[in-house]
Amino acid sequence: MTGSATNSDISSSGGLIAAKLPGGATLPFPPTPSASIAGRTLQESTYAQRVTPPRLHEDSPNIVIVLIDDAGPGLPTTFGGEVNTPTMDRVCAEGVSYNRFHTTAMCSPTRASLLSGRNHHEIGNGQIAELANDWDGYAGRIPRTSALVAEVLKDYGYSTGAWGKWHNTPAEETTAAGPFEDWPTGLGFEYFYGFLSGEASQYEPHLVRNTTVVLPPKTPEEGYHLSEDLADDAIGWLRNHKALQADKPFFMYWASGCLHGPHHVMKEWADRYAGRFDDGWDTYRQRVFQRAKDKRWIPKDCELTERDPSMAAWDEIPEDEKPFQRRLMEVAAGFGEHCDVQVGRIVDELGRLGYGENTLFLYIWGDNGSSAEGQNGTIAELLAQNGIPGTTRMHNDALNELGGLDVLGSPKVDNQYHSGWGWAGSTPYKGTKLLASHLGGTRNPLAIRWPKKVIPDSVPRDHFLHVNDIVPTIYDVVGIEPPLQVHGITQIPIAGASFARTLEDRSASGGKKTQYFEIMGSRAIYHDGWMASVFGPRVPWLAGLPEGIKEWTPDNDRWELYHLDRDWSQAHDLAEEMPEKLAQMRELFAIEAARNSALPIGGGLWVPIFHPELRITPPYRQWDFPGAITRMPEFCAPKLGNTNNIVTIDAELPVDANGVLYALGGAAGGVTCYLDDGYLCYEYNLFIISRTKIRSEVKLAAGPATITVETTYVEERPAGPLDITIRVADEIAAKGTVPISAPLLFTANDCLDVGICLGSPVSLDYYDKAPFPFDGHIDRVRVAYT
Repeated sequence: MTGSATNSDISSSGGLIAAKLPGGATLPFPPTPSASIAGRTLQESTYAQRVTPPRLHEDSPNIVIVLIDDAGPGLPTTFGGEVNTPTMDRVCAEGVSYNRFHTTAMCSPTRASLLSGRNHHEIGNGQIAELANDWDGYAGRIPRTSALVAEVLKDYGYSTGAWGKWHNTPAEETTAAGPFEDWPTGLGFEYFYGFLSGEASQYEPHLVRNTTVVLPPKTPEEGYHLSEDLADDAIGWLRNHKALQADKPFFMYWASGCLHGPHHVMKEWADRYAGRFDDGWDTYRQRVFQRAKDKRWIPKDCELTERDPSMAAWDEIPEDEKPFQRRLMEVAAGFGEHCDVQVGRIVDELGRLGYGENTLFLYIWGDNGSSAEGQNGTIAELLAQNGIPGTTRMHNDALNELGGLDVLGSPKVDNQYHSGWGWAGSTPYKGTKLLASHLGGTRNPLAIRWPKKVIPDSVPRDHFLHVNDIVPTIYDVVGIEPPLQVHGITQIPIAGASFARTLEDRSASGGKKTQYFEIMGSRAIYHDGWMASVFGPRVPWLAGLPEGIKEWTPDNDRWELYHLDRDWSQAHDLAEEMPEKLAQMRELFAIEAARNSALPIGGGLWVPIFHPELRITPPYRQWDFPGAITRMPEFCAPKLGNTNNIVTIDAELPVDANGVLYALGGAAGGVTCYLDDGYLCYEYNLFIISRTKIRSEVKLAAGPATITVETTYVEERPAGPLDITIRVADEIAAKGTVPISAPLLFTANDCLDVGICLGSPVSLDYYDKAPFPFDGHIDRVRVAYT
């Protein structure tokens, strides 16, 4: 079923909610047939130029979605925080805001839901892409039964582009070889520039343009920063659009890597906050709470929830560690402000090009609440993800060797703030990122600006909304009926509900009465002003695995009950007072979980907790690289730092050879083998806090050489020690022992490079020489698990 329209049919969309456009039940639209009649000769033929009917209203708006990462409502100055956000101030002042907008509590799930209008489990995104499993709700691949909004808008005539963090492609499919069906350009975006993984260095990211791996246009020393690059590229795309396709509306999705770890920003931005956080997260939270009330972001009767007993109070932090913790927050604040300024550059450019008036601009501050994954504060944020215990003293000692507190935020570290700051960043709520049970994990500010149609209102709207409500709202304002089929595939219904009417009328209804939440066993159900919650088996701010988690079952979890219409912040648990109401809510959660493929409850724990051996790894046990190969994502590369393996390198060495033979990982963790003035060197960088260096006693002779690096577990267990033996022509050249290994991975975004180190340099010994290309010739590199 398709349709066509004349200019008179769809010349104007009229009010804020557009009249429904004809056709579109089946997408894409069929090609317009020729209007000419072909005869035997030109003389016997009739020529008439075919006219493709317009699919959109003449005044269809441009649409821009900006999504910030890992950022809660207690950070921006706009809502009472102390991170300067002039662009958010502006968007709120020139539009409307929503103070009960919700995400899923986690990266990939929120993004999949945002772009599809469906619940995250029903489209296979109950867990991040890197920890996907075979349960339907956790498979890590958006099915073709849920076409993204970009696909639908493109078929109607929009130009579509995406920038920044993607995190919705199966991790094993992120190499330069694809497959590309689940990259942004395979899911409706005509253009993409950014990174496919869940995080990236802001200085040396692994970048992709469309389906081609590209290097950053500048080095950190030349002033490169990812947030600026993403804004530059988006502005360039807008200018090209103005020049080449000015008659088409556009859809832009700009998703920064800020404030996800690592917290990277130039020193001058962090220095703006010097001394601002000296009194710690508990006092910060009290200040933010009062200002949020003064700004009417939260109601006067809202209560400030208490700190969880398992989270450290600021007064419990030793005095000699407080400077470290303060500087971590100063860096994070500078990082957040710097990103907001880049968003402002895009807003300015929209105005300069004449697009500002008729652009529906959605600014979402956070894909979940602020993150507690930095735990006790860290200079290498994946240290905690690997379950390796450490102390603040260890971090401080390693940091001092690099240059002290001023190094925080620089390319030499992957720092992330203490969980206390993450908790404070979600003021006034309980919880943080990864907790779907409490609003500190799921409640994020939303601001919308559309000068042509939306009258500014300084008082926030308090409709209970979810990220899956964005797509149906877009469809409403454009006039699109959600398609029944896309590319021949029947579509599942949209789960979200439009709130378009609330843009012009704060008293109008919007959103829906029921919404479930679940991330790794942390879960909740909202219904008509009530919320029932279960904290879940994991505590994001505590290191290691919780006691008894291997025997955990949701049947033994304790449920909480809150009347959110009277208890804004989940301050009063009514579970014991109202058991019948709680039973009703629990039953409703069970129905929603089953209906949306969220079963088994806690399915997202299957790989990280119960079966880490099933984590995504390459299907191979040996590789044969014909010379220099670069930018192979770590998830897809051989595991050189935590398997029994042999690397064999056939190379032609010059006199006093120099350069990297191979490097896996980056400055905050990795393994590398390189030559230094003829000496063969190996380094195992365990997240900066420990470095094992092995060096040959004699120089390698010039000429052909076969070098082998053999890695063998001394004790076959996670984080177990490794014996390293390096041979040249079967003769041992050097050997040593790595006392602790990285059980999971070194980085989430960096790569394996052969013959060069194109990402963040693994070893400080060649930091100033990076990318330190090998000055000989590599004929072949073989890797085999033993």
